[in-house]
Amino acid sequence: MELTITQPDDWHLHLRDGDLLQAVVPHSASHFRRAIVMPNLKPPVTSTAAAITYRESIMKALPVGTSFDPLMTLYLTDKTQPQEIKLARESGVVYAVKLYPAGATTNSQDGVTDLFGKCLPVLEEMVKQNMPLLVHGEVTDPSIDVFDREKIFIETVLQPLIQRLPQLKVVMEHITTMDAVNFVESCKEGFVGATVTPQHLLLNRNALFQGGLQPHNYCLPVLKREIHREAIVKAVTSGSKKFFLGTDSAPHERRRKETSCGCAGIYSAPVALSLYAKVFDEAGALDKLEAFTSFNGPDFYGLPRNSSKTTLKKAPWKVPEVLSFSFGEIVPMFAGETLQWQASFE
Repeated sequence: MELTITQPDDWHLHLRDGDLLQAVVPHSASHFRRAIVMPNLKPPVTSTAAAITYRESIMKALPVGTSFDPLMTLYLTDKTQPQEIKLARESGVVYAVKLYPAGATTNSQDGVTDLFGKCLPVLEEMVKQNMPLLVHGEVTDPSIDVFDREKIFIETVLQPLIQRLPQLKVVMEHITTMDAVNFVESCKEGFVGATVTPQHLLLNRNALFQGGLQPHNYCLPVLKREIHREAIVKAVTSGSKKFFLGTDSAPHERRRKETSCGCAGIYSAPVALSLYAKVFDEAGALDKLEAFTSFNGPDFYGLPRNSSKTTLKKAPWKVPEVLSFSFGEIVPMFAGETLQWQASFE
């Protein structure tokens, strides 16, 4: 069985920098035509000048002959100025601004502490510049249960934000709950969308603990109950234009995952298209796959759809147990397992 679709884009990707960037960018470049690149480096990418420099380092790391286009983002802080949003739009390489609540995830300690008190002028400028806000949708109050942080964020931050700035384009990144699905579906089409990862479509929180603690299934936002996974699958396979592919592929060295205090992040870039195909195949919705992977994202961002094609073939292949590099190892998502779909490109 074969399925030819418009080449997908990845609307939420971590490429890191240095040795990790060199190691992982070929995987994304071989599967996706474009990707929204996250800015949570050390130090974070808070200016247009830094985004341009980071993009140059990505381009240098790309294999010869690839046409991969990294779409850059800025890291929103309490100190970001409206003028920076103007510069970002004028640059032609920055496509969005990322909101990390301070302390919510990897390298988010420089994030926003008071969105309405300190960032409103920037958000208003983003409306003027038609610059989307990409949201890590979790509150960071330590008294809030980790499994409830997305739901509480929607109630206390996202709903007030949409009411205050209805013309602001917002992407709720890597949604994990029925609450997020319901919120996105209730919003005006074209102004609020959501990216969805392979792990939140395929795994529930049992995957963290089956057979012992499973650090390679640990990500943020953390995996949730089965009812939430089922709600997300139903939403993305429904044909709704509000949901699109965003892997949140987040590489960490194996030794930083398999340790007493392991990093959050799942490395899915080499397997993501195979896994999305698996989800849609099992839901009997392969006819809806192309819109999710290749149309809804560019349509939301106001960008042209790709002209290149990808062919997905039903041909079993085994995911490597580990990916080895000069600096260490990375364990990919579904390591050692057999997947049924393979992707090849024109």
